[in-house]
Amino acid sequence: MTNAGRSDNVVLISGAASGIGAATARRFLKQGWRVAINHLDAAQKEAAEQIVVQVNVPRTASFTVEGDVTRDADCVRMVERTVEKFGRLDALVNAAGISKMVAHADLHGVSAEDFQRIYAVNTIGTFQMMRAAAPHLKAGGKGSIVNISSRAALMGSGSSIPYAASKAAVNALTMALARVLAPEVRVNAVCPALVEQGFVERLAPDSFAKRRAHQIDVSPLHRIGHPDEVADAIWWLTTGASMMTGAIIELDFGMHLNAV
Repeated sequence: MTNAGRSDNVVLISGAASGIGAATARRFLKQGWRVAINHLDAAQKEAAEQIVVQVNVPRTASFTVEGDVTRDADCVRMVERTVEKFGRLDALVNAAGISKMVAHADLHGVSAEDFQRIYAVNTIGTFQMMRAAAPHLKAGGKGSIVNISSRAALMGSGSSIPYAASKAAVNALTMALARVLAPEVRVNAVCPALVEQGFVERLAPDSFAKRRAHQIDVSPLHRIGHPDEVADAIWWLTTGASMMTGAIIELDFGMHLNAV
């Protein structure tokens, strides 16, 4: 996307009230983009509205839009509201996601309902957002979609088996939609390893501390990440990676090297 810094560029970010989604919203706002910040409900509205305050840009550069990605009508409405507000849509970032903390060996600790709930947000929601945004992204001729997947998708690891499976499906969706939407729209995904300020840290601080120590120990770069670093990669995929589509980018501090 050659006009990366122009203030008329527009991105819609699902699940943007916290974590990687919020960091991505701040990153695009700092670069002069207009940003539609999706939050799930009234409880998340204040956090979403604070993002533009934190960046110290004009309030007209952003607006918040409530919506549940599991509802197709909400996905369509969020896209339409963004286009009505800003007149166009250049990029979509799918950051909405959920999980449940269940040890992988506890096969009876997950139910069909767990799979259905997690897939509804992580997989079906991602697809519905891409489908709703596709006509508007194609209209501009240089659209971009970035899906936030996970290292769990590549390793069958992470917070639970349903989560890993749902994110693996996101990777498959990324490749499928990259073919379908080319050449007008590029579709890529990022697969972060453990980062700070994520759902693991919020929901299971003891587990987070153990995973943090393990990642620091085994990764060649000996560290964990921050949502801002993932946002940097998303920014680059959106605005600078003009030769890339259907790519699944590992943000794992080199842990894939340990497979040798």
